[in-house]
Amino acid sequence: MTIKNGRLYGKVALVTGGCSGFGAAIAKLFANEGAKVLIGDINLAGADAVISATPAGSVIAQELNVTQRADWDAAIERILKEFGQLDILINNAGTSYKNKPTLDVTEAEYARCFDVNCLGIFHSVSSVFPIFVKQKAGICVNISSCGASRPRQGLVWYNASKGAVSNATKGLALEFGPHQIRVNSVCPLLCGTGLFESFAGVPDTPKNREKFLGNVPLGRLTEVEDVANSVLFLSSEEVP
Repeated sequence: MTIKNGRLYGKVALVTGGCSGFGAAIAKLFANEGAKVLIGDINLAGADAVISATPAGSVIAQELNVTQRADWDAAIERILKEFGQLDILINNAGTSYKNKPTLDVTEAEYARCFDVNCLGIFHSVSSVFPIFVKQKAGICVNISSCGASRPRQGLVWYNASKGAVSNATKGLALEFGPHQIRVNSVCPLLCGTGLFESFAGVPDTPKNREKFLGNVPLGRLTEVEDVANSVLFLSSEEVP
């Protein structure tokens, strides 16, 4: 496959949290499928690795704190200056706190979850959707969580924030569908060895992992490629 035959050839995307994890995998896949991509992240340490893994000139990076509207405006200004258009928005940036008894969660931890996971999407809609409405076309994919519909104890407020993401996704799809704007969400399970203890609330031992995976039909954790491939499909012309 050449870039011109890519599923996103000629499209421009903004991916938040794009320097690591799901976001980096999404950005690399998009660029290798022909898209131009701006990766926005509060920490640009991983930007060079993403850029070096993609065709020259296809990816640019910008510091973006999703809780700050000014950062959104700056990112959009740059993407329009560099690439001349914006077709796809991927709200991937997210955060949580370590799994623990709900009564031990601090107000600051609660607020951070809702600020990053929900306020960030609010700002994205306020700043990006006017562009989509004007051009009568646009695609938005929000990274939610399986915890939105199947919450785990010890992560009550994280799950609640992701429930809000999934609910907002449905409402946005209904409201902006008449403007030819598609809005969908992807709800991954836990991904990566480094996050197991934080999300599961138990040490990452073979026994605990086996017990955890016993409730997963495929018997494995999510891979970043699983999410990237799902987001690619939802962002492509294969979806009506």
